[in-house]
Amino acid sequence: MTDTIEIFIELSGTTHLVGRCRYVAKRNRQSSVFEYANEWLDYLDAFALDPANLPLDGGQIYTTSEKSALPGALRDTAPDRWGQQLIRRAFRKYGENRTLSEIDYLLAITDQTRIGALRIKREGEDSFAHDIGRYRIPPLIQLPALIHAADAVQTDTETAEDLRLLLNEGSPLGGARPKSAVMGNDGTLAIAKFPKPDDVRSITHGEVLAMTLAAKAGINAAPARLQDVAGRPVALITRFDRKDGKRFPFLSAMSLLGVNDGDEATYTDIAECIRMYSSEPTKDLHELWRRIVFGVLIGNLDDHLRNHGFLYDREGKWRLSPAYDLNPVPYEENVRELTTWISEEGPDADLGIARRAAPFFALKKDQAEAIIVEVSEALKGWQKTARQLGMSAPDIAVYSTAIQCDACG
Repeated sequence: MTDTIEIFIELSGTTHLVGRCRYVAKRNRQSSVFEYANEWLDYLDAFALDPANLPLDGGQIYTTSEKSALPGALRDTAPDRWGQQLIRRAFRKYGENRTLSEIDYLLAITDQTRIGALRIKREGEDSFAHDIGRYRIPPLIQLPALIHAADAVQTDTETAEDLRLLLNEGSPLGGARPKSAVMGNDGTLAIAKFPKPDDVRSITHGEVLAMTLAAKAGINAAPARLQDVAGRPVALITRFDRKDGKRFPFLSAMSLLGVNDGDEATYTDIAECIRMYSSEPTKDLHELWRRIVFGVLIGNLDDHLRNHGFLYDREGKWRLSPAYDLNPVPYEENVRELTTWISEEGPDADLGIARRAAPFFALKKDQAEAIIVEVSEALKGWQKTARQLGMSAPDIAVYSTAIQCDACG
């Protein structure tokens, strides 16, 4: 099977053809060939979609892997596990019982909510809209219907209408938990993250708590809040790749590093990317190390490479994106080991390792200690913040095994 897609990018409200990607699937092997369009190469403000792996030149770039045959910049815009589950079920509802390709999943994402600034369609198509999910983004007022639809998917009782409603989203920022894009009354695009019927603790409370504490700790974090929907807490995370109706190019750390899901890399590897591609490397290095300290102290253990991102800054460089997907993990659920190691020293969520790695992040000893103090101070009295968010006493007790620091009161 061969499929060719055209890749466009929207910059300041104008859509430009960037290139084409030919995808080939043969039994258990997939590959792709990407090539920039001459129109993009001739464009005065052209830039590489991925400076490390899709350099801006006129050559063909091949990608092949057992995990993904798409270049990372395209893979970042594809659906996560939750989105893939919805797409498979929607295809079955419409009677298409076949194995879906990466292109099928990629094109099932609604254009309006695709992360970053890329827009994708099959070669020869006139529109970026496709057969699945061709609906407007649901407003906040539809949260009750959205959470009902998400519950139905979890219990295998969903209808075609449930899937159509949820497939407006395609939010590919990572994870397998139920979510949907929603539009605020002011036109702001956000991701609504729903509780699951079988949750043993309020994960939505935990995420909003972490995002709130991150901002208090001086971290550039995406705005987050909770909304009660018929007695159930929904987390609303503002999309940072949209502002005033404009789209901003996005790359995950996984893509910039040229690795795949499950591959190993360290925060010091991400730091090296920052040195090479950031327009303000020192600021981004300090910010990333602050996030490491924060992650260690709150038990943010699911810090895989998709959970770190970069935004293009229109100066030919990439800046560390706002923090997202911060989730404290209670000790009873996982040992305190980070998914992304701080350095080659080991996986432990340990401030000692962070301190020894500080020079890789352009930090002197006194600067590193000052950041630890600032983050620790921000975490003091976190239980009060949790109560203000409506977290229950039992959940506060559970999360107290995740948020562990000697300086915290």
